Amino acid sequence: MKAVQDFYPEELSHCYGCGSLNEHGHQIKSSWDGDESVAEYTPKPYHIAVPGYVYGGLIASLIDCHGTGTAALASYKAEGREPGSLPPFRFVTASLLVQYLKPTPLGVKLQLRGKVVELKGRKVISEISVYADGEITARGEVVAVQMPEAMLKSLL
Repeated sequence: MKAVQDFYPEELSHCYGCGSLNEHGHQIKSSWDGDESVAEYTPKPYHIAVPGYVYGGLIASLIDCHGTGTAALASYKAEGREPGSLPPFRFVTASLLVQYLKPTPLGVKLQLRGKVVELKGRKVISEISVYADGEITARGEVVAVQMPEAMLKSLL
């Protein structure tokens, strides 16, 4: 199954967290797994906070971009449309709240799982959980809003 980010128009694929055209970015890929969105990411050794543990800013970045990807997935689903159909759904973050529940170890693949809490108009709220070795290490709430029309039109 293709990820929603695989359908982002080229002009909207530069994001550090999820842009496929950003060679230095995370390039996360969000897709459905039942009623939850899912993405995976393996931190690099330089994503270090202290020896053996992931830098919290990376975790926040992953939650942020998986949240906007989840918003796009949820919006396509709500309209009965396939990702990639026009007009594209592209979201930006209006609010990000991150709770660090326990230190996240380096050297393991992280799994991000998202649940849509609210979809209302141009706004989607999702709860994103980060798992390392099957244990939750962080949780975030992402309030995502559809990219403003003027911003979108200037890029497409």
